[in-house]
Amino acid sequence: MFPRLRGALSAVLIVLTGLLAPCATLAGWAMHGPADTGHYVATVAPLADDPDVRDAAADTLGSGFAGIVGEVTAGPVNGTVRLFVRDAARSFTRTEAFHEGWDAANRTVHATVLRALRDDATAGRPVTVDLAPVTERVRDRLAEDVPFARRIPVRHTAVTVLTAHQADRLREGYRVLDVAAFWLPLAAVVFAVAGIAVAARRRRAVTAAGIGTALGGALLALAVVVGRRLTVAELPGPVDGPAAGAVYDALTETLRTAAWLLVGLGLTVALASWLTGRYGRLPSRRSRAEPGTDPAPARPTRTGR
Repeated sequence: MFPRLRGALSAVLIVLTGLLAPCATLAGWAMHGPADTGHYVATVAPLADDPDVRDAAADTLGSGFAGIVGEVTAGPVNGTVRLFVRDAARSFTRTEAFHEGWDAANRTVHATVLRALRDDATAGRPVTVDLAPVTERVRDRLAEDVPFARRIPVRHTAVTVLTAHQADRLREGYRVLDVAAFWLPLAAVVFAVAGIAVAARRRRAVTAAGIGTALGGALLALAVVVGRRLTVAELPGPVDGPAAGAVYDALTETLRTAAWLLVGLGLTVALASWLTGRYGRLPSRRSRAEPGTDPAPARPTRTGR
């Protein structure tokens, strides 16, 4: 009865290990990946050269410039002007000024959001950002190639990044992730060691732990794929479609890599444990079967007459 109890307890601990492994990986990635401003900006910087992102940015900039032209001319913007503005916006996305503005805007927005999530004093208030310094920087850089860009007005307008309800929900989730990023990996390791230690057959427990870790990594990889579809489908406006998919892929690249590392690590451990159990004892069996090691047969004794 006692070996059965040990086996059941070991199975429960190993199952928990398999479930906690992908959760711990996800929490660690969230806290040390997208939650780090420098890492975030470095990750999304190459997207300034992505065609889908450039097209989406050009459409947004073109609409904004067309509105500015309409305000300056105090009249409706005809189709010729709109076509010119759109072509100018597409050309702008291929300049160094666009790359500088892309990095500056991402850094400003991300730092503002992160500061709001870490500060409980901002509870109940929306997260806003003033992009006027970024706009002024881009305008000055653009004016080096396009002189009339100096006439583009720079407005100090608070752009709402997150509503108060969204910010409060993300703030609660951020606190949970902050705690989980430390305790979940530790719990996964403790459960794995405990599950192997209490097992009646420890080699099988190691194999099961490896398989469970591999399954957890595969589940995490599947979750990343499903999350991409859900995220792209829920984003409205000009950020949806291929552009949003490119941003999502860039941000989750390290998470996908970590998921497949879990799969590889788990399968390696399981295979090594199975091979050592299957072939590790063959030399001792062969040594017992060698004829030179057999004891000499007893010599027959003579009986007296």
